Amino acid sequence: MHEPAFLRASFEGAEAVVNLVGILNERGDAGDGFEHVFVDLLDSVLAAMRASGVKRLLQMSALNAGRGESHYLQARGRAEQHLRASDIDWTVFRPSVIAGPGDGLFCRFDRLLALTPALPIGRGDARFQPVWVGDVAAAFVRALADPATRFRAYDLVGPDVLTLAEIVRLTAEARGRHRAVLALPASLGRLQAEIGEHLPGKPISRDNWRSLQLDSTSTSDGLAKLGIVATPVVPRVREILASSDA
Repeated sequence: MHEPAFLRASFEGAEAVVNLVGILNERGDAGDGFEHVFVDLLDSVLAAMRASGVKRLLQMSALNAGRGESHYLQARGRAEQHLRASDIDWTVFRPSVIAGPGDGLFCRFDRLLALTPALPIGRGDARFQPVWVGDVAAAFVRALADPATRFRAYDLVGPDVLTLAEIVRLTAEARGRHRAVLALPASLGRLQAEIGEHLPGKPISRDNWRSLQLDSTSTSDGLAKLGIVATPVVPRVREILASSDA
């Protein structure tokens, strides 16, 4: 995907590029995996856009990009810096956790809850504003059609603020399961992350733990600025989980 010739050929004749490439985990914990995917790839994309004569880029980022100690968030922030310094007409989207069919939030916890009568979690009080995937897609479509969105960044958040523990409980309740959610102290939460990144499926990593130290919420309603009414996610949890049964 980083190959310049491949990118140039892919962009030939395009009016805009939408960069959704991302990862939540990397091999090891040095940050180079995130740097490669978020920063190096963006630089390759920008170079290929110039060579292909494409001026418009919509970039997926993340809430809290450039903040905290997480390699993931720091790499997201550096990518935004590179974009702002470029000669490309950019728009950045910073979602909280994205909820929808097959997501990495409710569906991820659903798989874990199916295996255990109790789920220990660190930072259960971490707050999120899950945003519906359809609203995120609509934001990209609106931005493509509106030149006024150039050189702007939009925080994409849903109407409900939920703690991590509440998200786990909602997931269990949607399945009719009775599961205990065990709040871990910070020391055990860090240990859980260190162990978790070596387990199959990597349910949590040290870098995930660092990201959890920042609430994924925002008072800036990017959806409203784009004329989109945010979809409540809580009433859709059963629908989300049903998608994983298909």
